[in-house]
Amino acid sequence: MKRTTEKNLMVFSGRAFPELAGEVADLLECGLVPQDARAFANGELYVRYEESVRGCDAFVLQSHTAPINEWIMEHLIMVDALKRASAKRITVVMPFYGYARQDKKHRGREPISARLVADLFKTAGADRLITVDLHADQIQGFFDGPVDHLMALPILTDYVKQKYGDQELAVVSPDAGRIKVAERWSARLGGAPLAFIHKTRRIDVANEVVANRVVGEVAGKICILTDDMIDTGGTIVKAAEACMADGAAGVIIAATHPILSDPAVDRLKNSSAMEVVVTNTLPVPADKQFDKLTTLSIAPLIARAIREVFEDGSVTSMFDGHA
Repeated sequence: MKRTTEKNLMVFSGRAFPELAGEVADLLECGLVPQDARAFANGELYVRYEESVRGCDAFVLQSHTAPINEWIMEHLIMVDALKRASAKRITVVMPFYGYARQDKKHRGREPISARLVADLFKTAGADRLITVDLHADQIQGFFDGPVDHLMALPILTDYVKQKYGDQELAVVSPDAGRIKVAERWSARLGGAPLAFIHKTRRIDVANEVVANRVVGEVAGKICILTDDMIDTGGTIVKAAEACMADGAAGVIIAATHPILSDPAVDRLKNSSAMEVVVTNTLPVPADKQFDKLTTLSIAPLIARAIREVFEDGSVTSMFDGHA
């Protein structure tokens, strides 16, 4: 008996951010697979798909937003359900990779939680990961399988270029470690000059920066402060103040992941920044919206990556060979 099998793309969404998954599914012209997802009285999670997934190419989308541990657990359970229901290939799509900041040991007796998360998804049954702007590139090596590392750079730079391209710009990295990303920004903004913030961070206190000073020429320029995420906003707001103190004409903050933990919204609202540009890799609820905030959709990028993976195309070609 011979049979030619057809590839069948199916998109699944967790409950953390169904709006993003719905937008991705619409762009792919396929609906989200219906499912029964709920929590038992003691907090244990349950997921069951309401149609057959046997032999499908499954893409399971979940944003690791707060409460992050609950949504990672639901993501893992969704993958396990697919594996046990005989899905042919399972691709985990995590626009924001939870625990990515814990990618190395700063001091003895610390965990490397980013590696643990990768191991958990591999054990659950994931064959592949798709994620956006990892905190550190080496996290790709933590997962034993293909990892498609997408970059929000084209979406953010196109917006900034369109709105501020007629002014004198400088690209500022919030620390020396992200200068390579700033170089890519500079290239896409027509060779804008680079600067970076020299800072000292306390390793014994989370989210606390001790000192800032700008290395580079920013006087009279609109500074584009780029980072992968905004959590409490302390680092990026102090960097903006340092740029203004050095004579910058204005500051635009651009980041991929709007975590926006308290007191980030108040800090950003009252900061010297003219605009804060982010993507919707994480949901930004109504109570965290403010006038300076602009949210760009990451859905077209994710949808195109899913299509390339499904059709055995090239994800690297989406980023001019840099991904």
